[in-house]
Amino acid sequence: MSKLTSNHVFTSESVSEGHPDKVCDQISDGILDACLAADPNSHVGCETLAATNFVASAGEITCAGWDSVTPERIARDVVKAIGYDRALIGDEVGFSYDTFLYMNCLHGQSPDIAQGVNEGQGLYTEQGAGDQGMMFGYASDETPELMPAPIQFSHQLLSELAEIRRAKSIPYLRPDSKSQVSVYYEGGKPKAITTVVVSHQTAEVPLEQIRADLIEVVKTVLGPTGLLTDKTEYYVNPTGRFVVGGPHGDSGLTGRKIIVDTYGGVGSHGGGAFSGKDPSKVDRSAAYYARYAAKNIVAAGLASKCEIQVAYAIGVAKPMSINVSTYGTGKVSDERLQQVLEDGGLFDFRPAALIRDLGLLAPKGWSYRQTAAYGHFGRDCFPWEKTDKVDALKSAVK
Repeated sequence: MSKLTSNHVFTSESVSEGHPDKVCDQISDGILDACLAADPNSHVGCETLAATNFVASAGEITCAGWDSVTPERIARDVVKAIGYDRALIGDEVGFSYDTFLYMNCLHGQSPDIAQGVNEGQGLYTEQGAGDQGMMFGYASDETPELMPAPIQFSHQLLSELAEIRRAKSIPYLRPDSKSQVSVYYEGGKPKAITTVVVSHQTAEVPLEQIRADLIEVVKTVLGPTGLLTDKTEYYVNPTGRFVVGGPHGDSGLTGRKIIVDTYGGVGSHGGGAFSGKDPSKVDRSAAYYARYAAKNIVAAGLASKCEIQVAYAIGVAKPMSINVSTYGTGKVSDERLQQVLEDGGLFDFRPAALIRDLGLLAPKGWSYRQTAAYGHFGRDCFPWEKTDKVDALKSAVK
């Protein structure tokens, strides 16, 4: 039976800004932000590795203002902002912004790739996709953010815990943490939260205190959903101790949390990571644009759920295919919605057009580094979350 109508439990997880992989994502996107500020036409493919008191950046960058970009300083500023500061949390964390060894292995972009991506080069005169592949966008009306409930709730929990940590309202919290929320669905709609898991790095504090404090936070954050019940189970630091964490507890790498970054396992994923990539990489920009289109379709009331797949060939501007699935919830046929998207009048999936439509080369009021923790979707500060095509979509499908 389809998950749309069956009764089932679905679980998603999130990880905090202090998680080792997220440390790396934020450094990579911090370098991207600096490159785009120096040269909006920068091409960036930056990966970061973090381990015990060690950070390395590698990848390909072409930036006319590269001399003004300081990757090491960016890395240290990001790590300090996250909270890995031995002066505040002690040397025992094994990772601090002012002591880690930094290695810079960044170099120029391959000219073979550049000729297919740069406008006016290669076989085509229009900017082509930065790589082949397929990307997905998804939206659902089960939350106000038009996001799946399990991942949205998981992000909200960790975002609130980060604010509490910075405010020192719970003084023993440290930067690394994970959350997991299980939601029971009935007829395709969230009916109850069955389980909440929070694993949070702390100083040496009695487990009973940690559990009491964090369960109270969970109830404060998720209580307004109306989905907590007397049967909801809470697991806080279930191993019994979480003191060693961050890059000292486990190595981190850019792009290793792609399901956390997107929809928590709901829908499909093309496999490409986001962080450290400039908008010419359709792994990132087309996934943002597909979310933009899917969210507008759901916001327009044309479907309760919508997934869009778009596929590209490297160096070619026109998508190879666009596919729409509303899981049987559409008020019009999937084929009709697909026709509207393929027409290009409302949503133009060519790389240069979607970059222009979302303002991806010159972020205003947001940064790529902001996307690198607590999800790339479901937050109104990002331009792909706007629902400015609702009326036009309604008219287009009449």
